[in-house]
Amino acid sequence: MEFLQNSRKLKSGFSVIEISVGIFILTLMGIAVYSFQKDVFSLNRIISGSLTAQDEARRALKSMSAEIRTASPSSLGAYALVQTATSSFTFYSDIDDDSFKERVRYFLDSTTLKKGVIKPSGAPLTYNPANEIISEIVHDAINATTSIFSYYDTDYDGTTQPLAEPIDIAAVRLVKITVAIDKDPQTPPGPMTFTIQVSIRNLKDNL
Repeated sequence: MEFLQNSRKLKSGFSVIEISVGIFILTLMGIAVYSFQKDVFSLNRIISGSLTAQDEARRALKSMSAEIRTASPSSLGAYALVQTATSSFTFYSDIDDDSFKERVRYFLDSTTLKKGVIKPSGAPLTYNPANEIISEIVHDAINATTSIFSYYDTDYDGTTQPLAEPIDIAAVRLVKITVAIDKDPQTPPGPMTFTIQVSIRNLKDNL
């Protein structure tokens, strides 16, 4: 009789304690899986954003390099370079192969590097600031304390210090562009810096 009673107890199922322990273990497993998935998605987002930012910066510097390299006098005969500063650079260049020289302005606005273009218009031709078309070319720039544009004269040998402010525009022969970007300063991988040097072809005087 006692054997039958013990048998019925064993067949009666799990005890409350056993069920609680099981639920607790399943909960821990669920939390672990959720945390892992969250970390994977977060890492994927960070990597994707970083790659996008890198591609954007590379494309922007390639375009800037081509336009600056072919800087030349304006369609009105003004000097090729208009303004040289550490966070902005303005010059004339035929950027759309239409035989007219556009007034091109690159400048940092907060954390966005922007490009402004003025096409000459009217009769006689003028560069009307009201016609400037502005576009955003690089986002998440962190150049607040570092120069985006550095300028060098004909004596630049790779180690020469950039021209000091105020810059003599007529002495500029090469422009170094440095763009540092960080999609999210609070998370890895940290800032990335892209640099390119551009010799202004039409201003060379050491041939």
